[in-house]
Amino acid sequence: QVQLVESGGGLVQPGGSLRLSCAASGRRFSIYTMRWYRQVSEKQRELVAGITSGGSTNYADSVKGRFTISRDNAKNTVYLQMNNLKPEDTAVYYCNSEFTSAAGRLAYWGQGTQVTVSS
Repeated sequence: QVQLVESGGGLVQPGGSLRLSCAASGRRFSIYTMRWYRQVSEKQRELVAGITSGGSTNYADSVKGRFTISRDNAKNTVYLQMNNLKPEDTAVYYCNSEFTSAAGRLAYWGQGTQVTVSS
């Protein structure tokens, strides 16, 4: 069982920056692929960025060049650095961990943190 706790959300003006953190409990954090998703109201949850156990990253087109995902395996933490924020980045941001093997798939979600971009 893995528990994920997000932090770092808040209110920021357009053009500003925030850094989200997601702290994971349990061992073997390094084997999980970690992702950030976001969701606006009842809309479908959208993948924002991901980082594999090997450090490969991917981003949604809408955040490329503005957001950076990183991980610190020693601290069991994944980060999302968000720069040049836009009003359309307003959403609840969720952390996700996933590990898939021949034995099956393990996936966990955090409770979410609100990011509001507004003047």
